Amino acid sequence: MQSPWVFFFLGVLVAVPATAGVTLWLARRALARARQLAARARTREHLSDLASLTGGLAHEIKNPLSTIKLNLKLLAEDLSGSQDERDRRRLMRLLSLQNEVQRLHDILDDFLKYLGTPELHLRDVDLRVIVEELIDFFRPQAENARVLLRGFLPDAPVVCRVDPALIKQAILNLMTNATQAMTDGGELLLRLSADRPQATLEVIDTGPGMDEQARRRVFDAYYTTRPGGSGLGLPTTRRIIRRHDGDIRVDTEPGKGTRFVVTLPLAREK
Repeated sequence: MQSPWVFFFLGVLVAVPATAGVTLWLARRALARARQLAARARTREHLSDLASLTGGLAHEIKNPLSTIKLNLKLLAEDLSGSQDERDRRRLMRLLSLQNEVQRLHDILDDFLKYLGTPELHLRDVDLRVIVEELIDFFRPQAENARVLLRGFLPDAPVVCRVDPALIKQAILNLMTNATQAMTDGGELLLRLSADRPQATLEVIDTGPGMDEQARRRVFDAYYTTRPGGSGLGLPTTRRIIRRHDGDIRVDTEPGKGTRFVVTLPLAREK
């Protein structure tokens, strides 16, 4: 009969290589994970440096652009009272340059807004108040574009914990985008509702709608179907909404208008 110690030592001889193999596999896996984390950290650092560099470059471009804009305005004022035909042609060219400089200025503003990550100043806000303020503010612009602006708000408060200024910016981007899409006029509807745990805001237009390719790319930075558009309004809106732990989607069909649906978490009940 074999001694129990024989079986013990045989078990050790079998177990030691197996344990060593498992240990080695775990060590390799941990090393690979560490390398992945280090690579991601380097990527984040690189992206942060790149964002800082491009933001600084945009600010540097804005400074001389503002000077050019001011001088063009002064030159246009000097020529505005002249009856000479050559001066009138020069004035038209100056006005065209002013428009282009202003467009570049607006593109840089949009870029800096998209690039920046401002600190959130959160507080409990009734979204009905924000929507009402935006409707009152935007109505003259809508009327000028022959767009009928209407709001549908619930009777009960819809309280969310948000940064009011940023949420206004996000919704205003949607309203502006919708109005610009309706080149022949139309209707713009803002419908707010709440169904715990979230609030839902629909921004609906009766414009031309989008095809599938445009729908898929609508939130891509610099993608735009409008001449002169920066392509940063909707990406900025999505970024703001996501920073509030919300979401945004788009439903659209050519010839049948577009609906943006924004969802935000409701504030906790007190």
